Amino acid sequence: MSNCFIILAAGQSKRFKSINLKQYTYYRNRPVFEHTLDKILECKLFKYIILVTNKKSFIKKKYLSRIRVLKGGKERSDSSLIAIKYAKRFKVRNILIHDAARPNFSLKLVKNVLFGLKKNKAVVPYINSTDAIKYNVKQSLFNLRKENIYLAQTPQGFRFKDIYNLAKKNKNKIPDESSLFINNNYKVKFIKGEIENTKITYKSDLKNISTFYGIGFDVHRLVKERKLYLGGLEIKSSLGTLGHSDGDPVLHAVTDAILGACKKGDIGQKFSNKNSKYKNIRSTILLSSVIKEVDENRFYINNLDINIITQTPRISKYKNKIVKSISDICGISKNKINIKGKTTEKLGIIGKEKAIACEVIASISKYDL
Repeated sequence: MSNCFIILAAGQSKRFKSINLKQYTYYRNRPVFEHTLDKILECKLFKYIILVTNKKSFIKKKYLSRIRVLKGGKERSDSSLIAIKYAKRFKVRNILIHDAARPNFSLKLVKNVLFGLKKNKAVVPYINSTDAIKYNVKQSLFNLRKENIYLAQTPQGFRFKDIYNLAKKNKNKIPDESSLFINNNYKVKFIKGEIENTKITYKSDLKNISTFYGIGFDVHRLVKERKLYLGGLEIKSSLGTLGHSDGDPVLHAVTDAILGACKKGDIGQKFSNKNSKYKNIRSTILLSSVIKEVDENRFYINNLDINIITQTPRISKYKNKIVKSISDICGISKNKINIKGKTTEKLGIIGKEKAIACEVIASISKYDL
């Protein structure tokens, strides 16, 4: 027997009040639902992963070979039933069902739910309310003890046979799958959830908390018989930058700024100019390598502010293309990148067109699994 994980991402986001559905809105450098997908794929605890959505066009190709994608229903309970019925063919023992709008759950919570299913048919994480609770019945108000109030979270875990039978018979709209068990007097094992595992409901819920900053700077001489690369873009010029690699001062400064914000050293430590392996290497390759490491360590880029300091060429002509280049390498949207072209008013080595410099400030945050 194996485990199946269902991600419900077909909601209409009525309270989110945006032209973009919340599950596809970018949060920490990726759509909300991708946080769940990445975590579950990484943990390797589930042989089968089902994503229920009404927007298959939003699913990147890299996921399609590793998951099943199903079209959702009108209501949450409809989408859940569609996925549960589909999962029957897998003959799994356990099934976990999760709201895509909860991207901040930890893998520890997932493991706790699975562990609970060894002796229980239904396992649901919860937290207690920190607010005073008032219950309104026919215009009469009652005070409820908040320590007796359970705020249910997902992922919720079930023995497949039981959830399948209950979901198949259900004709009513339900807020979550544990309601099926409670409504039918089945025992539910409640375990401690996570305060961070909040559900994104309103636009104001999409807030990043911890922020770090890094500064990058690089300068290269301009010489003959060298190509000129700025921000990964080859610029037509009679002069190019002198360097051990391709001498791209923009990407070098971006790389240093990101490494600095993540406290991962500097570009010289990562790619020493004493190593022949990096002789004439494209800086796009170096930055891509750093971005992969950044992503693996759960950092994400909030924005990059870039000053390119050169007398010639004029940066305004290439600004949009450089933004796109850096956006593609870093895997972030173009509106997170700002580029300004600066001159030194013909002063110094840069003003005499003998060098190009770049300085970058990067804003970086980190999330926990």
